[in-house]
Amino acid sequence: MLRRRESAASDIKAFLGKGSEFEGKLTFHETVRIDGNFKGQIISNDTLIIGDDAIVNAEIEVGNAVISGRVEGNIRARERLELHPPARVSGSITTPKLIIIEGALFEGHCQMLNIEEEKKEETKRPTLLSRLEAAG
Repeated sequence: MLRRRESAASDIKAFLGKGSEFEGKLTFHETVRIDGNFKGQIISNDTLIIGDDAIVNAEIEVGNAVISGRVEGNIRARERLELHPPARVSGSITTPKLIIIEGALFEGHCQMLNIEEEKKEETKRPTLLSRLEAAG
């Protein structure tokens, strides 16, 4: 695990440092690390790293996430989500692969499924309009 985290750190393309604050929508390519405070929405197909000192209140949808800080909000990781101590995560998690290292805390709801399959299932579900039309 440590080797993987170190190699990801060397590939970081953007960084929100400790003491920084940002509110809004963050979209990115490749790897981004947050060590400051962030509030809003985070969207990417790539890797998000949330450092030990970070405080994030956001809706997150990424390819991979490695979290060591505090996060409140829903997290959708298409490939993998790792929680490393001293992580404190509160909210819903959807990911096919979840790793929680001893010392990290998760409070909320978790669905371990392929997000692409979930999206296909959602499109198969009947809408209110289609149900009303079928009823008559």
